[in-house]
Amino acid sequence: MIEVTKLNGTKFLINSNLIGIVEETPDTVLTLTDGKKYIVKESRLEIKNLIKTTRQEYFHPRE
Repeated sequence: MIEVTKLNGTKFLINSNLIGIVEETPDTVLTLTDGKKYIVKESRLEIKNLIKTTRQEYFHPRE
């Protein structure tokens, strides 16, 4: 799960495994595999880094 921010400032968690497409149009739009869309404040690069960090922590947990 990654934490992202809606345009109104509300933070929420989203399962990064369900994200199918990340677009900047110029707002960042997350399209999930089921077709639902979310517009968030984070940039495409920030989303990419959040997903990368989350997956690294999952597969290589700190001891």
